[in-house]
Amino acid sequence: MNWRTAWTIARRDLSARFRGLRLLLVCLFLGVGALAAIGTLTGAIGKELSSRGRTILGGDVEVSVWQRGATAAELAAFQRLGKVSTGTRMQAMARAGDLAAPVELKAVDGAWPLVGQLTLKDGRRVGAPPPGEVWIGQGAADRLGIGPGSAIFIGSLTLKVGGIIADEPDRLGEGFTLGPVVLAHAEVPAKAGLTAPGAMYRTKVRIALPAAQNPELVVDRLKQQFPSSGFELRTRDRAAPGAERFVARMGDFLILVGLAALVIAGIGIGGGVSSYLEARRGSVATLKVLGATSGDIARIYLLQIAAAAVVGSMAGLAAGVLVTPLLAKALGELLPVATGFTFDPWALVRAAAFGLLVALVFAAPPLLAARRFPAMALFRARVAPLSSRWRDAALPVALGVAGIVGLSLIGSRQPQMVLGFLAGAAGLLLLLGALGWGIRTLAARLPRPAKPLLRIALSNLHRPGAQTGALVTALGFGLAAFVLLAAIQTSLDANIQARVPQRAPDYFVLDVPRDRAPEFAATVQREAPGAKVRTVPALRGSILAYGPADRMIRVSSLKEIPEDAWPLRGERGLTYSVDVPEGNVITAGEWWPQNYAGEPLVSIDERLAEALDLKIGDQLTIGLLGVERTAKISSFRRIDWDSLGFNYVLVFSPNAIADAPHNLAAMIDLPKDAQRGGMLRALVKGFPSSSVIEVGGVLTQARDLLRQVSLAVLAAASVAVLAGIAVLLGAIAAARAARIYDNVILRVLGASRGQLLGLQLAEYALLAAVLAGVALALGTGTAWLVVVKLFEFDWLPNWPVVFGTLGLGLALVILFALAASLPLLRAKPAQALREL
Repeated sequence: MNWRTAWTIARRDLSARFRGLRLLLVCLFLGVGALAAIGTLTGAIGKELSSRGRTILGGDVEVSVWQRGATAAELAAFQRLGKVSTGTRMQAMARAGDLAAPVELKAVDGAWPLVGQLTLKDGRRVGAPPPGEVWIGQGAADRLGIGPGSAIFIGSLTLKVGGIIADEPDRLGEGFTLGPVVLAHAEVPAKAGLTAPGAMYRTKVRIALPAAQNPELVVDRLKQQFPSSGFELRTRDRAAPGAERFVARMGDFLILVGLAALVIAGIGIGGGVSSYLEARRGSVATLKVLGATSGDIARIYLLQIAAAAVVGSMAGLAAGVLVTPLLAKALGELLPVATGFTFDPWALVRAAAFGLLVALVFAAPPLLAARRFPAMALFRARVAPLSSRWRDAALPVALGVAGIVGLSLIGSRQPQMVLGFLAGAAGLLLLLGALGWGIRTLAARLPRPAKPLLRIALSNLHRPGAQTGALVTALGFGLAAFVLLAAIQTSLDANIQARVPQRAPDYFVLDVPRDRAPEFAATVQREAPGAKVRTVPALRGSILAYGPADRMIRVSSLKEIPEDAWPLRGERGLTYSVDVPEGNVITAGEWWPQNYAGEPLVSIDERLAEALDLKIGDQLTIGLLGVERTAKISSFRRIDWDSLGFNYVLVFSPNAIADAPHNLAAMIDLPKDAQRGGMLRALVKGFPSSSVIEVGGVLTQARDLLRQVSLAVLAAASVAVLAGIAVLLGAIAAARAARIYDNVILRVLGASRGQLLGLQLAEYALLAAVLAGVALALGTGTAWLVVVKLFEFDWLPNWPVVFGTLGLGLALVILFALAASLPLLRAKPAQALREL
């Protein structure tokens, strides 16, 4: 039989409504739709970051450096490259009457913006504000209760609000801020007394290159020309590295969630194909009697299943494209993503390929099993169920699995996580399969209960043709998914809502003058008696080289910075201390003694030391205000990053960096009954050059961000739960078809409808009781890996909620079983016996 003839027979037998293959359609629709939506969204964001890179960055190259301006030689080198715009970024306090608010002060020169335009709420398109005026963000206007024409105070200057910002072209490129933006003329920070030696500010230089210039080559040239400058360099291709890393990691994670939904759906595909072919048992036998070969049977039903798979996949792709604008609208404030419909051909092809490969892996075994049985064996299959041989499907399953692995690894930035997930999914399938076999074996060997219903329910778990394996897999995945979501969600909520606020200080204060530290502490105590004040020296510098003294590695020579070595990227906070910082524990080496005056020493975070393979006695070179300083590594520390206090990767001995110009950073913990308003006003008035940050506002921003991320994860994971429910319904439906024969026999023998219903409940209750513990272990174990290892949070699940969610899942299983049993109770024995 050729393929055309096979398709003619397949098309005539295949209902336009795909009756019998709807489970396959639903499962592929859910899995492919989730993957298409996730891939399209992340692709759209990546495309937007790439196409708008020059606008996001504000030029072709950005050079930034802390606590100093560009020198004459550096500025001359920049100007030789192209058009230059220079400005300053810093944390400051804005005041209006009795109100004060932390803001990000962005001072720019007349050339800003090199790319794009600033738009104000009144519709004007402007550049840098004129001297004496500022453009302010809507958040600052709301916080201070001001508008255009109002006066605000920044440092020692009085400035006029010239307009409210509607669209800032390089907003995303500036990164995370601790307050709304106030955009001022370049001369404002110096006139306001905010850039004195030691002040914490950042100089940013944007360069617009001629069209023929390659930004990457320019960056390499600047690194060679100014190796000790401490510059942090970015190009238009990496305009928002934080957003790019977030999108890449979140995309990989969501792809895995979508793939998990598709794997769960694969179980439903296998069950659905098995049920479909079982229903076509008579047709297969008839075709064989008429002379059809095993190959002919395989072609006919392969074409039917392929048609259903293509329709389900195409519907999933359409749904993924249609839902993308809704996701884009939800994430529009966080990430640059164009609204409207977006087509990412690679994402759609990848999602469809995943769907078809998963369909191949799970549909091949039942399809190949159906083709090799003789006609008489098929006619007797109701009373003598057919056995299957796994060797028949070994080749297509192996090819499908290889395709899934290869497709998962293409373009992934975390191949180890992808491989670990795939290995875990395969292991889980094997585990549940082994558990199903174990339950059947145990049920066959257990003593028979005295009560008839329990005896029949127990025998139904191991009788020939029992769907125990499929039910165990479906129930295991479904219940484990419920537990997983509950454990992750409650753990994240507990970390964010409970622990963080309890351990956070009330205020952080930047740029406290060293010579006024006693006055600062006195002001705090006067406004809030009993408040705890802690101050540390605060400097900024970049790691330039590290390693043994005779073969130090220059950071500028690294082709790629290791993921765990993030402190090598740009400048970081530096401090010095006589004692071990609070919340730190020495894990190797020794701390320097009091009044130490020997060779400069430094203590390093143990994670960074491990990532860079550093040893006690190695050396570290930093760039501090354009000067190289080298210190010997004396110890490694474990840092309590959850404390939300002053945590520094690098802590130096005082004689190493104390002579550099710097100010102090302060942390204030108020008593529970302290009034906050007076404290803020007193600090802003008494220390106008300092920046006071209310931690509560920062935590609110962090919670909002995490809440949006959590909703995205929850929405994607809910697809997996829906797939699990569909699989569960399919498995129950398949078991129902097989039980019609049993129920008819029992009805003929005198069983009542109530007894039959009790029989179904007893069987599913036995399975649910066994699988509840398995699902709890699997769900909580996987949730622990996600929360502790992936998110690096504390393991704080709300166990009553977790157990309640598991109970809800068990109740759903019982309800589904009841719903599936009702048609069995209405079956008429005479009619059913004629159809067997």
